Amino acid sequence: MDILELIKAIILGIIQGITEWLPISSTGHLLLAEEFLKLDVDQTFMEMFRVVVQFGSILAVVVLYFNKLNPFSKKKTVKQKTDTWNLWFKVFVAVLPAAVIGLLFDDWFDANFYNYITVSITLIIYGILFIAVENINKNKRAGIRDLSQISYKTAFIIGLFQVLALIPGTSRSGATIIGAMVIGTSRYVAAEFTFFLAIPVMFGASLLKILKFGLSFTQLEAAILLIGTLVSFIVSIIAIKFLMNYIKKNNFKVFGYYRIGLGLIILAYFLIFG
Repeated sequence: MDILELIKAIILGIIQGITEWLPISSTGHLLLAEEFLKLDVDQTFMEMFRVVVQFGSILAVVVLYFNKLNPFSKKKTVKQKTDTWNLWFKVFVAVLPAAVIGLLFDDWFDANFYNYITVSITLIIYGILFIAVENINKNKRAGIRDLSQISYKTAFIIGLFQVLALIPGTSRSGATIIGAMVIGTSRYVAAEFTFFLAIPVMFGASLLKILKFGLSFTQLEAAILLIGTLVSFIVSIIAIKFLMNYIKKNNFKVFGYYRIGLGLIILAYFLIFG
């Protein structure tokens, strides 16, 4: 088995684990990384790998928030169990727009927008939006400061923002966090709700890609997929903990500036060397 290919899978798993949860676009980073870390696999497998490796990131959310997300916990009161079910129902309401549009147009979006120009532009645009939203909200107190305060209407609106993430480079977490903050949600609640939205969205996307690809992996492909997913899981736990601690005392502006810088770097790289 090619050790170099497994090392590449580890590095890509690290990039995925960090960038999936920080609102800086995993797609943008993977697009640039793959220029230097081309796996020895065909394009169809690579497209599937980009999505399925996210499964490790989903597991990280499930592990970290298992108690909060588990409606069957014996430690919870009846009210707490009811609140947990309500949270799940709101998550599924929020997931509906992206699920419907994603099933219908996911391949079309990838075919038409998975390129360095689109990714660069969306990185820059949403970077500017993060800075602008933080400036607008600077002296405002968020109206929604707890998950229980999110209504079904609010959940659905946040879900509409998640549809924007179908355009590569947007960042799923970035789109939903900005959307949630625009309609009055605190940074912390916006980030948590974004994590929970990822569970059905990313699980569904991973399952769909595997079914489309089929289960006929070579030994190397199976190893690449498993190692990338495992590394993504471990790194995602670290990234989520970091982000939630960071935003307790800081805003999202730094991620906005980072996105703008990365977008310019990707644009310059491909214009010069592409």
